[in-house]
Amino acid sequence: MKQRYLGLLVGICTFTASLLMWWHQGKIPWDQHRLSALLNQPETADNLTTHISELMVSTLKDHQTDRAIIHEEPETADTITRIHGSKHLMVSAFKDHRRNGAIRVISIIKRQDLQELYCVLCVHNNASTKGDGALSQCVSSKAQVEIHRDHFGFPYGTSDVFCTNPSSVEATHVSISTDPNATQSLKYLPIQNKEIKETFNYNFTVCISTLFGEYNNALQFVQAIEVYKLIGIQRLVIYNNSCGPDVEKVLKHYSKEGTLEVVPWPIDKFLKPSHGWLTKLSPGDLHYYGQITALNECIHRYMYQSRYLLLNDIDEIIMPYKHKSLGDLMDTLQKQHSYAGVFTIETHVFPKTQSDDSGRFSLPEWKSVPGVNILQHIYREPIRKGFFNPSKMIINPRRVEQTSVHSTLRQSGPVINVPYDVCRVIHVRTPEQPHLRKEQLYEDKKLWEFEEKLIPNINHALNESGLLLKSATGP
Repeated sequence: MKQRYLGLLVGICTFTASLLMWWHQGKIPWDQHRLSALLNQPETADNLTTHISELMVSTLKDHQTDRAIIHEEPETADTITRIHGSKHLMVSAFKDHRRNGAIRVISIIKRQDLQELYCVLCVHNNASTKGDGALSQCVSSKAQVEIHRDHFGFPYGTSDVFCTNPSSVEATHVSISTDPNATQSLKYLPIQNKEIKETFNYNFTVCISTLFGEYNNALQFVQAIEVYKLIGIQRLVIYNNSCGPDVEKVLKHYSKEGTLEVVPWPIDKFLKPSHGWLTKLSPGDLHYYGQITALNECIHRYMYQSRYLLLNDIDEIIMPYKHKSLGDLMDTLQKQHSYAGVFTIETHVFPKTQSDDSGRFSLPEWKSVPGVNILQHIYREPIRKGFFNPSKMIINPRRVEQTSVHSTLRQSGPVINVPYDVCRVIHVRTPEQPHLRKEQLYEDKKLWEFEEKLIPNINHALNESGLLLKSATGP
């Protein structure tokens, strides 16, 4: 009997030392009620052995659930990742300092199949003694889901999944799951925007949402980028699902130059995306290849990288008409509206069916480049009264939480509608009023003002992209 008690005492001491070490390292919670109940049991070997076993099993079970250790390097999620155990998708994760440090996971949720979701927050242990960069101290908490109201009736909608960290340890990675204990089988998103920054890498960045359908309008794309660079744009972000071979060359050139960030957008590997915004005309799982999701992702991706963001399509240019640059424009607007963070810009259609008769910019070196020559289309349609006229936006991303395509959904401060004579969107496209004759349109040669620098810059970009004929660029 004495040997039995002696062995039991050694076991108790060893286990207690381990518990104290784990608790001190923050790896398990210390349950005083459970320990107190154990110590108050009758002092018999059988009872003590039984309760020590229960405490060990219970404690280790809690430790495995709440503070699981992943000894391998975490499997990093792709741009779009299936949420474990569901039909939903997650895209990227950001610390939102406007929400008391909650983690915002940009997601795509199937609205009618929303079940209880859990956040699994972990620490990436770069200081690991093994140097393996393992995830450790993973904790689970119930997620809060907010589905954006602009889903246009499609089954899936852009959503925010919010996670709060119950641990005092700052999480570096997060995953979403229907099972709070499934830490080993998850893909994890790195948590971005860990710190608030008041200095920015860029003053103006353009968020171009989704590129799809083997888009190959290379000439218009290059012309728009070069115009943007002349009025103050320093960075462009594009979410690329698919594009044609010539646009692919352009993307590579501007990426190499450092002007462009291309974010892979393989949404069609997970869902059947719509090619439009009306479910009846273009059925599918998600609005316009996830355009709204991409715009929201861009806002948070560049929240502390860029002072302002422009949200527009690839064939649009937000153009100041009374200022030489976007910087001068925003300096004026912010002085007039110091509390505003959202400025809507009216869209004006320049039909590509109507061209300048002089042929001034019908340059022979551009003949072989696929796409629309926007410098030839100088006629714009009048605004129709009583019709919806879409707008695009210039925003302070730190003032915006959620956005749709033509307006923000949740922002702080007033929204300012900028007069069209101050700034407007130049949109060269198929006509919205095809019955109008040329003399019924307004002549607008704003882009011609940039001719001296614009033409050589376009030629340089086309040449670097390999799209100009050798005869046009010399021997």
